[in-house]
Formats: sequence, structure tokens, C-alpha cells
Amino acid sequence: MTVYDTPPSGNPDSDPDDVITEPVGKWGDRVFFGLSFGAAALIMVTLAAVAIFLFSEGLPGITADPAELDGNLSFLSYVGPFIFGTIYISVIALVLATPVAIAVALYISHYAPRKIAHTLGYFIDLLAAIPSVVYGLWGITVLAPILARSVFPWLRDNLGFIPMFGSDTAVSTSGRATLTVGVVLAVMVLPIITAISREVFLQTPRLHEEASLALGATRWEMIRQAVIPYGRSGIISGAMLGLGRALGETMAVAIILSPSFGYFWDVLTNTNSNSIAANIALQFPEAAGLSVNRLIATGLVLFVITFGVNAVARRVANAGFSGADG
Repeated sequence: MTVYDTPPSGNPDSDPDDVITEPVGKWGDRVFFGLSFGAAALIMVTLAAVAIFLFSEGLPGITADPAELDGNLSFLSYVGPFIFGTIYISVIALVLATPVAIAVALYISHYAPRKIAHTLGYFIDLLAAIPSVVYGLWGITVLAPILARSVFPWLRDNLGFIPMFGSDTAVSTSGRATLTVGVVLAVMVLPIITAISREVFLQTPRLHEEASLALGATRWEMIRQAVIPYGRSGIISGAMLGLGRALGETMAVAIILSPSFGYFWDVLTNTNSNSIAANIALQFPEAAGLSVNRLIATGLVLFVITFGVNAVARRVANAGFSGADG
């Protein structure tokens, strides 16, 4: 028996075969498609609305006469140090987090027993649920004193020939330095990189692994020959997504960092380049007039940088997975 969503006509002379009918299931498909399309369109509309708001409200701050603003700086001169600080801090976090994330992902996917792997994976994912303000408080109260007492002096004494570890400025005794923020951000982006790398490693074709082992390779050689090459695009895309997360971090940076205006390479001192997001959070409550527009314009710059990073990550992921079997 066929169920129709359009009942036959009430005319007794009408032929049931002449009635245009359609299975009920297609209406359900149409409703689901409409809801799905609406949700996707809402995301695009929201993204466009944010971009339009940032551009319209930030344009006066970009085109304003420097004499009308504090510091008498053009917009490029004003935002340059913040772009440098944002990228510098995020790259430090990425360099620290990526090797650890890959090692943890490999241990979970190829070394740990099943129960331990599930438990460890759960706790790694749980790190992503901790609010950034908690990371900031942990960084300034626990991590910063430890780094200031032991790690910073050691780095200055042994690696001072590297510009980022050596300068004429004294080492921070409070730990409110760029390196501390980088370590905290590394912990914050670790779950993102680990989760993506783990899932890619688990998708490695079993035949590739068995073929490598059958040729006499050890487990590490098998991972180096079969697993890591297969998951290279996933590692890169996960690292790029982690970079996007670090670029937009606000509270942890604002709590820990001792910011100054300018370009500073040394990561061990209290003189540090601030990030865009932290500068907006710190300056916005007291800003007025064109200063507000200038802060919104810096937000537009951060929006473009973050959008570009995530777009590159998406392209790398798509290219990698489309050619993974080859």
C-alpha cells in the first residue's frame, strides 16, 4: 500500500490515477534540506555581517589623520607592532605544541593499549574545554615563577647568542614574558593538533602498515615510512588550525604578558610586543571616538589574518585527503 501526501480529489468521477501524488518521504527530505541549507546560509550571513561591521566601523580609524589620534601614528605604524606580536607569540606556541601533539597522537594511535588510549584521548580533548582565563591564571601564578627562576636564566646563559634569548635587557623575574605566553598557548592549542593528527594516523591503510612490517621494519620504521607520510597533510592542517586558535587568544595573553609598544625579539624580558586581541581587550574600555574605530580596524586585520590561516588549512586538508590513497 502506497501512502500519498496529496489525497485523491473529492470528485467521485475523478480517476485516482489522474491525481498528482508524491511519496511522503520526499517532503521530509525537502524539510531537512531546507533546514540544513538555512543553517549553512546563516553561517555565511553571520560571517559577512561581521566582516561588513568591522570594515564599516574600522574604516574611519584607518583613514583618520594621525594628528587626531593618540601618538600621532598612521594606522600601519600603529598596527604593525601588534601584527608582529600576534604572529610571533603564535609561532612560538606552534613550534612548542606541534612536536608534542604528534608524539601524543602517535602514542594513542599506535602504541598505547586500547583502554589507555581512550582514557588519554579523553583527557587530551578535555584540555580544549578549559576556559582561557583559567589558563591565564595558571600561567601567571604557577608557570611564570617556575620559568623565571630556572628556565629563563639557563636560556640566557647557554643560548644567549640567539637573538630571541639574548639582549641587553635583564631577564624577567616575574615571568611576564613572551615565552611564558607561548608555553601557555602551546598547551591551549595542543588538543586541536593532537585530535586531528590522531584521526589521520588512525586512517592509515592497514595494508600499508602490514607491508612495511612484513619487509622487516620495526614499529618506529613502519610509522616513519607509512603513517607519517600518509598523515602529513593532516598534521599540517591541524597545526594551521592550532595557529588560528593561537592568533585570536585574548585573555591568557592579557593576563600574563607585560606589553610594550614596539618590535621586541627577546622572549625573556618584561618588554614584549603585544597581540592584537589582547590590545583590544585592554584598550577598548577607555577608548573613545576615533580610538574606538582604530581598535575595530585592528580587529579587522586580525579577522583577515585568521581567515587566511584557516582557508590555507582547509586547502591543505582537502588536497591531502583527496590524494591520500595515491
